[in-house]
Amino acid sequence: MAAALPLKRPVKVGELVRRRLRELKRTPRELADAVQVSEIYISDLVAGRRRPPAPGRMDVYAPMTKFLKLHRNDLPTCAKAEREGETKSRRRPNPEIREQFLALCLDPARARVLARRLGRKDGVTLERVIVGRLLEVAQGFVRRQLDDDVGIRIAASREGCTYLEWRMKLMEFLDATPEGLTPDDGAEFVRPRIAGWDIDFDTHAMRIVLRSQDPAPRQVRALSI
Repeated sequence: MAAALPLKRPVKVGELVRRRLRELKRTPRELADAVQVSEIYISDLVAGRRRPPAPGRMDVYAPMTKFLKLHRNDLPTCAKAEREGETKSRRRPNPEIREQFLALCLDPARARVLARRLGRKDGVTLERVIVGRLLEVAQGFVRRQLDDDVGIRIAASREGCTYLEWRMKLMEFLDATPEGLTPDDGAEFVRPRIAGWDIDFDTHAMRIVLRSQDPAPRQVRALSI
């Protein structure tokens, strides 16, 4: 079948995927194999049970576009519109995440002040800024890991799981939001990559110090956000 006609307006990602699977007479299982994800991942996306990945997630959208014979920007455009139409969550991140991340603050005195501020009712915005930016940095590291098939296979072997299981673990972390981040996510993906951070209370500008592959202190580098 020829490529799909250009979209006249964005639709939900799940709706577009479901429609193209039907038109091409293909199955979610076949699409999952093409994208290298689990069939449950695709089924949840199609059914609307899963938030669509961010528009820039070409690890998902590029192979999906090719398999479904869509135009290059169809899926990212739909994802952008769908995510922008969501009601902004006001739910706080997991309290254990707050403790994990405050422990990484470069200035213990500032960390104590932050702990008091974040504990107040109006501290949710500041808390989401801190958790969100640290999460974005860690997700950048993990996104690069998805391009390393050999590294994924080595990690899967080390963890005693399959290639697909470990790949899905990475992808689930890339889909994580500040309010959905778990303590296990923080311990496994965030803390090993971030040596410390600080924040300006007035501007909310953050200084984030990254861990290098070699954990020697002299080799950590700073990233200002």
